[in-house]
Amino acid sequence: MSTLWQNLQYKVLRSGSKLNLLIGINVIVFLLINIADTLGKFFFKTGIIEYYSTEYLLLPSNLSKLLTHFWTPITYMFMHAGIFHILFNMLWLYWFGQIFEEYLGKKRTLGLYIMGGLAGAFLFVLCYNTVPLFANESAPLVGASASVMAIIIGTATLLPNYTISLILIGPVKLKWIALFIIIIDFFGIVGPNAGGEIAHLGGVLMGFVYIKQVQKGSDWIAGIANLFKAKSKLKVVSKNSSGKSGGKPRQEEIDLILDKISQSGYDSLNKQEKEILFRASNNEG
Repeated sequence: MSTLWQNLQYKVLRSGSKLNLLIGINVIVFLLINIADTLGKFFFKTGIIEYYSTEYLLLPSNLSKLLTHFWTPITYMFMHAGIFHILFNMLWLYWFGQIFEEYLGKKRTLGLYIMGGLAGAFLFVLCYNTVPLFANESAPLVGASASVMAIIIGTATLLPNYTISLILIGPVKLKWIALFIIIIDFFGIVGPNAGGEIAHLGGVLMGFVYIKQVQKGSDWIAGIANLFKAKSKLKVVSKNSSGKSGGKPRQEEIDLILDKISQSGYDSLNKQEKEILFRASNNEG
């Protein structure tokens, strides 16, 4: 038992992977709320835990209520409506998050997760308060789907020709998986889960725009993180333009390597290119 706990502790806290941390938080929150709710209903015939979690942790579409529940744009993205809801969200997050962290480092996952969730929340609230279809309607938003969509689309935008094998289908490129998901979400914005599908599209937009900005040399997540770092009084400047001897690789070098990966796969890189990519993820991540 102690070995199992040590393994979990390493994966969630010590491995440096924000992917494991995010999955751990989602699972723990889900278990705590649902175990307490189940016990409450079983012994006391009351769903008070469900009521309070819905009332105070889910994102409301009503603007006046949102003003008094201003924390919900964050809390909603760690909540789930049921076992299958969290299961599929965490599976998608795990599959695509591993690829995302492999090529962009482990420190961007949390930032894109939060930004994707906030983008989904913004689009959800905007549509419910401006689109005639939702006039006089009020609904809560729950789930990590917008955040997960940002990771999925971000990964597919970065590596559109990266191929994975799907059960019963076989090898499929990430760009086709992303396109299929976007089409499904688009048609769903007039369906029974319209609010959720709208939030998904908010995450889609954030994931796409973020990676496009990274490819242009503008990393929002790294920029935000740097605001909270104390600036050192001494700065070492490397004039090495070739990316060797531990210097920070140039953005042009990184872009060329990423293009090569998208066309031929990671295995096509030589030792020097892999070293540059690894150093870039450490320096910028």
